Amino acid sequence: MSAAGESGRAQQNRARIQDLEQAAERATDPQERRQLKDKARQLKEQSEHTGGTGKRDIDPTM
Repeated sequence: MSAAGESGRAQQNRARIQDLEQAAERATDPQERRQLKDKARQLKEQSEHTGGTGKRDIDPTM
């Protein structure tokens, strides 16, 4: 995948995580709040494991 595609995906993931966290803040049902927070956490962990947060080693010669 191109660097631009990876950057776009990471940006989409961050936006989705933020949306889930905000929805959890607004949720009045404790179970719904917990589910939304869990989804946000899982997506954040998945992004970190796949390098979606830009933490990968990048060859500066490329």
